[in-house]
Amino acid sequence: MVKLEDIAGLGLLQAPPKTDSKNTDLERAPSNYKSLNTFALPRARQYQQQFADIYFLRLTKIKPAVEQIAHEAWDDTVLGGENANKVERVLDVRQGELCWVAGTVYMDMPLKPSILEDVSKDRWISAPTSVGHYYSEDGKDQVMLEDDSGRIRLVGEPLKNYFLVTGCIIAVMGTENANGEFEVIDLKFADLPPQPPRWALSDKKPKSEDVSMVDVGSPSKKIAIISGLEFSGFSTAYSAELKVLREFLAAQALDPETQSNEQSKISRLIIAGNSIAEASSSDPHSNNPNTKTHAKKYGYDASSYNPAPSQLLDSFLNELLPSLPITLLPGANDPANVSYPQQPIHSAMFPESRYYGPTPTHPDQAGWLDATTNPFESEIEGWRVLGTSGQNLDDICKYMEDPDRLGLMEAMCRWRCSAPTAPDTLWSYPFQDDEPFVMKECPHLYFVGSQPKFGSKVIEGPDGQMVRLVLVPKFSETKEVVLVDTETLDVSLVRLSTAS
Repeated sequence: MVKLEDIAGLGLLQAPPKTDSKNTDLERAPSNYKSLNTFALPRARQYQQQFADIYFLRLTKIKPAVEQIAHEAWDDTVLGGENANKVERVLDVRQGELCWVAGTVYMDMPLKPSILEDVSKDRWISAPTSVGHYYSEDGKDQVMLEDDSGRIRLVGEPLKNYFLVTGCIIAVMGTENANGEFEVIDLKFADLPPQPPRWALSDKKPKSEDVSMVDVGSPSKKIAIISGLEFSGFSTAYSAELKVLREFLAAQALDPETQSNEQSKISRLIIAGNSIAEASSSDPHSNNPNTKTHAKKYGYDASSYNPAPSQLLDSFLNELLPSLPITLLPGANDPANVSYPQQPIHSAMFPESRYYGPTPTHPDQAGWLDATTNPFESEIEGWRVLGTSGQNLDDICKYMEDPDRLGLMEAMCRWRCSAPTAPDTLWSYPFQDDEPFVMKECPHLYFVGSQPKFGSKVIEGPDGQMVRLVLVPKFSETKEVVLVDTETLDVSLVRLSTAS
């Protein structure tokens, strides 16, 4: 059940309610949290290897599940007196023979950026190419199916009923026509992977008195998720809302009863990327071609660096950390590597709040401040959680004219891949030994940050899997915070406002 609460003015100037009991200190609900290093890159990174290895690894891991589902669906299929037979490779497809084959989808789209074209034209690319969309309105886009043997074009009406992007693994049944194209009759994908039970990573389920100090019937704990704080180096139009946000998360807003029953039950804050604003022409520290430049010393231009955004973020974290543990994901605008998966923002960016991070004696254990990767995977209150800062979903949305973002989140889960377009149109590290974007286990909660608006729904799998999907809106635009109930995974939305 999604509910929307408007907090206007917060009643900070109201007199405290009359009560005969003495004021008591609020106690923050403890957080049961285990961060996983699913997307951590090795310290010694090599970039000489081929990116094609990612596709081979992905196909090797997901293909068996796709073929099993295809076997169950098509083994007894007879059309026109002919049985649908499996072929092992794309190049084994024969014209006029009913068959099915599994492989990797490749979208041939003229508007997609091509690194080979840029190299052939002797261009120098310093950052990922940013275009509004990849689809073309003249019908020149083509759907291909490929494996290590070759590639074949897919055609047919059933393709219009599915979301398809480069990198997803599917199985198709049909026959090759006279034009050498594969006429698709039906299509299958892996569907949701096996889902671990709650508290699967814990030695044993914590006792109720260890997990929560509240009485039976009182509100359960909450996980707060925000995204797109976008601290900037100059005046921020929503600075008042940021102050209200700090007071809300620190349980210093509204009346004492609400602070005790609601706000103090927020056991963890997750910041899902884009905490730093993108440099704009109105920022005096941004790269403006009309600004007079000075000679660089050792290749470093001090005039182009503005420390204010990271200082403001550091101060924001430092004010909350004494009472609230925080998980911090990097985003597209944050000081982290551009390619997927993004590695944690370095602790040097947080001179005040870094003392809440991991201790030198236990560097592998998450501290009160857990600067993690993007995407990231963890167990929170026993639930398996997968989250990203939005680049994976934003890139997929460029493949279609009117994207259904929740539908695409569901599609990624059923494809068993959280970043299918990496490394084709989403920059990625060239993995050779593992493909971390493959969902080996189904999450209970899957959220994506930096989205245009809030959205949420629950999807179900063939074996009883249940996944809560959440679109986390940009706080700089919506002033909204997402709260997730740790017992039911129900979602509520809080809108902060300074209006009187």
